[in-house]
Amino acid sequence: MPGMGVLIILLFISSIPAIAVFIWFRLARYPFSLRRFSFALLAGAVSFFPALLFQSVLATVEDIFSYAMGKWALIAEIFVRIAFTEEFSRLIILVLLFFAIRRFSSMRQPEQDAANPPDSGSGAPVSAGTMANAAGLVAGLGFAVIESAVYGAANPGNALLRIFTAAPLHGACGFRVGSSAAMFRENPVQAVFRFLSAVAIHGIYNFMLIIPGFLPSIAAILIALSAFATSILAIRSGMKGDDAVPPA
Repeated sequence: MPGMGVLIILLFISSIPAIAVFIWFRLARYPFSLRRFSFALLAGAVSFFPALLFQSVLATVEDIFSYAMGKWALIAEIFVRIAFTEEFSRLIILVLLFFAIRRFSSMRQPEQDAANPPDSGSGAPVSAGTMANAAGLVAGLGFAVIESAVYGAANPGNALLRIFTAAPLHGACGFRVGSSAAMFRENPVQAVFRFLSAVAIHGIYNFMLIIPGFLPSIAAILIALSAFATSILAIRSGMKGDDAVPPA
């Protein structure tokens, strides 16, 4: 089936950033297990579908929404119907993932304490926040795998462009959403700010892409890559045991 072959190729191409991050984690010997990586990647992929549902619901009232917003309708479309729904879907799935991880970890804690005594010399501890940041980044890349494959099937020539722009964008936004989900109990105000920063970065990226001309497209690419780079640096710092605060 030629169509199935194209889909498999698109899925593989879309998975390149996630594969690169996995190789980085393994080479750096970060305490982020294959199981945790797989669940985070799957969570991000699954979050694509509630986002579609939310967007479809908003599309049913698009005419009313456009009339109410007037000249701001395009901004609402970009920042609310697209950016907010995708980040909110990712937030819901990550909250469920982190809850499951906490429950599973609490059941296994006695075994882990026996196997890894405090004086085992295992190195600087990695904070739960850093692990959540890493899971969020991986989840963002998982979302990008499905989204890029879907859009790439509709426009194969756009698949490579999405790998080098949309995938880093979703990874960076997922990083911030993961941070938001992890800190909500302790610091809800900062958590909301982190979440809204992901929506803002996502929305600005999308807005730049619809502006005619070469420079806005370059600006969109730089936004995605710079946000992704700061996320990578924050995870790298956190995995070394530095209590660096992730970027907003």
